[in-house]
Amino acid sequence: MNEIGQVLLCAPNEITVAIESLKTFEKHKSDLQVGRYLQIAQGNNDYTVAVIRNVRGNTSTNEVGATEWQFVVSCQAVGNLSAANAFERGAVLLPVPTEPVYVPDQETLDTLFAESAEYDFPFGSLSVNKGVTLKISGDRFFSKHIAVVGSTGSGKSCAVARILHDVVGISRKKNSNVGKQRNAHIVIFDVHDEYTAAFTLDKTESFTLNPLDIDSLHLPYWLMNSEELESIFIESNEQNSHNQVSQFKHAVILNKEKHNPGLDVTYDSPVFFSLCEVYNYIENLNREVIGRLDGENHPKLADGKLVTERKNFYFDKIQSFVQQSTAAATKATNGPYNGEFNRFVSRLETKLADRRLKFLLEPKKADGTLYQTGDFEEIMQQFLGYLNKANVTIVDLSGIPFEVLSITVSLISRLIFDFCFHYSKLRHEAELTNDIPVMIVCEEAHNYIPQSDNAAYRSSRKSLERVAKEGRKYGLSLMVVSQRPSVSVRASAY
Repeated sequence: MNEIGQVLLCAPNEITVAIESLKTFEKHKSDLQVGRYLQIAQGNNDYTVAVIRNVRGNTSTNEVGATEWQFVVSCQAVGNLSAANAFERGAVLLPVPTEPVYVPDQETLDTLFAESAEYDFPFGSLSVNKGVTLKISGDRFFSKHIAVVGSTGSGKSCAVARILHDVVGISRKKNSNVGKQRNAHIVIFDVHDEYTAAFTLDKTESFTLNPLDIDSLHLPYWLMNSEELESIFIESNEQNSHNQVSQFKHAVILNKEKHNPGLDVTYDSPVFFSLCEVYNYIENLNREVIGRLDGENHPKLADGKLVTERKNFYFDKIQSFVQQSTAAATKATNGPYNGEFNRFVSRLETKLADRRLKFLLEPKKADGTLYQTGDFEEIMQQFLGYLNKANVTIVDLSGIPFEVLSITVSLISRLIFDFCFHYSKLRHEAELTNDIPVMIVCEEAHNYIPQSDNAAYRSSRKSLERVAKEGRKYGLSLMVVSQRPSVSVRASAY
C-alpha cells in the first residue's frame, strides 16, 4: 500500500489527515476526490475506513523563498477492516494522531462493497468509482421509510422503477423469480399511469401484474370512515352543514343496524349500508310534514298514517306527506328539516348518478351483486391477494375524479394499514414473526398529501401520516416520491 500521510486530528465526527508532500498529493490526486475512501491504520493489523468529506491546501514560504504546500484532508469514519480482510460497518475504534494513511487498492474496495448474506441488494454503482457496485441490506432499507425527491425530469420515476425491479427480480424484461412465491407486497399509487409498462412482461415470464384502474378497482363506500363520508357528501361551508352532518350520521347508523342485525355498529364501523336508502331517508326528512291534530305530533303520510319510527318508513322509498295546512280539520306544519336539505339532497343525487364514481358508490362483484360485509376478504385481495396475482399492485389514479382522489388514497392506505396491524398481532400471538411485509409507494405524493391543511386532502394526509408514524412496527413501510420535498408528508412523521 502507498502511504500518503498521517492522522493529524481524530474526533467522533471527523478525522483530519495531513499530506506534507506536493509530489505525493499530485501523484494520488484522483484518489483524493471528495467521496473517495482512505485506509487508516489503528496501530495494529486493523484499519479504519473513512470517506473523504473535503480537501484543503495551505501554502507557506520557506527560508529560500520557495512556496511549500501542505494538504489537509477531512474524513468521516465508516467502518473497520480487520486483519482477516473482513469489513464491518461502524467504527468502534478510531485511529490516533501520527497513524499512517493509505489509498485503498481495488481489492480492498471490493471487500468493502462485497455481497454478503446481509448486504445483498444492488443499489447502483459508486458515483466516484463506477466500477464498484454498491450493495446494501435490503431488509434494513425496505423496513424503513424512503424518500425519493428531485425536480421535474430528474429521473425519479426511473429510479423508483429500477429499485422495485430489483426487489421483484425483473432485469431486462426477464423475471428471475419464475416459479417462486414471494410474500413481500408493493402497492404503487400511480398518478400518471407510468408504471404499468415498466412491470408488464411477456406471458412466458409468468409475471402477472395486478393493475387496478377506475374500471377494475372496487372500493365500497361503506368501508369509508366518518371523515371520508362527510368529505364527499357534506359541504362544510354551508350554513346548515351541522344539521346535514347530524342527520346523515343518524341515517347511516340506523341503516347499518338494519342491514347488520346483532352487530354493535357505530358511524365508523366498516359494515354494509345502503347509500340509496340513506338518500331516501334524507329526502323524506326534507319533505316531512308533521300532523298537528290532537294526539298526532308525528310525521303524517298522505294516506293519513303517522310515522312513529322514521327508520320503519323512510329507508324503503320516497314518501308522500299531507299538505301543510292551518285549517283546524287538517292542521299540519312543515317538519324541522322541511326544505332545509334541498342542496344536500341534490348533491347526494348527483354523486349517485355520476358514472365516474361507480367504483366507489356502486361497486359490484363479477355476478352483478353489490359487495356486502362478508366480502371483505375479496376486497382486500385486490391489493394483497398474492395467491393468484403478482406481488406488485399498481393503483392507476389517472382516471380517478379529483374530488375523490384523496378519499381513494386514504381508504386504500387505511385498509392496508389495518390488515398489517391485525395480521402482525395474530402472528405475534402465535409467537411468529410477520412474514408479509408491505410497501406503499406514493408517486407524485405532493398531489394528494401536501403540507397545507386543506380540507380536500385531510383524509389522505391523516391515513398516510399514520402509516409513516406507526406502520414500520407492523411490517408496513412507505416510499414517498415527490417533486417538492417540503410539501410531502411531514418530516416529523419519520
